[in-house]
Amino acid sequence: MESCDHKSDSSQKLATKRLTGKVAIVTGGARGIGCATATLMWENGAHVIIADILDEVGENLAKSIGGLYVHCDVSKESDVESAVQLALAWKGKLDIIFNNAGIVDNGRSITNLEMNKLATLINVNVNGVIHGIKHAARAMISSGTRGSIVCSSSSAAVIGGLASHAYTLTKGAILGISRSAACELGAHGIRVNCVSPHAVPSEMLVKAYREYLGKPDITIEDVSDRIGESGSLLRGRCGSFEDIAQAVLFLVSDEAGFITGHNLVVDGGYTSTTLKMRSIYSDG
Repeated sequence: MESCDHKSDSSQKLATKRLTGKVAIVTGGARGIGCATATLMWENGAHVIIADILDEVGENLAKSIGGLYVHCDVSKESDVESAVQLALAWKGKLDIIFNNAGIVDNGRSITNLEMNKLATLINVNVNGVIHGIKHAARAMISSGTRGSIVCSSSSAAVIGGLASHAYTLTKGAILGISRSAACELGAHGIRVNCVSPHAVPSEMLVKAYREYLGKPDITIEDVSDRIGESGSLLRGRCGSFEDIAQAVLFLVSDEAGFITGHNLVVDGGYTSTTLKMRSIYSDG
């Protein structure tokens, strides 16, 4: 089981209580990027609700950070609404939501795209984010909270060819709805931004590598090595859960108070240039 390695030395050193008294929801918060982000928010003074479908893992994490856990299938609007209502009942407000929950698929050719699988990805990745924005915004507007909404997109939404068509479609849609929502919600002082990770060796990414390469025994270390060699301009360095958590922490903090409608790409520079240019520089 992957771990977010929460309460790490680095996160403890960086914790400066930037979110003291804030109330946050992290969907897909039980493990991986969600776990690392929820933990970092707590280390910075936030009250955190873990919203996930991994009940045992999520409950254990919530207990360890003094937060709450709620079973939440983001494709079901009522589940997301319940998570928001839990925050209001617990602390009387909602300041932050990180719409992080998502799934991947192993589809390849557009000519063989299975529409039922596409519908599943849309229900979770797109509708789940819309549910989060909708109900968080309602709560924030009702209480007059100048809140922050962050949605998890992907480097696959920035350049083509990094993931399946279905996954790429959903992550691109997240960029669109986030920018659109930022236009409306800014009038209420609510900021809406995206964070776009690239090639962080999560359990989902390792599974995708195994299926794509036909190598069921490939490890997280193998994937990390591959990314560090060719998936970043920072040779030998791949992204981590902590890298993404720090980006989200910045976006939800007051330090990013004049940033909205933005997509913060955390990719080690990968999307900033071309494969050809990367190979030229790596050779010279």
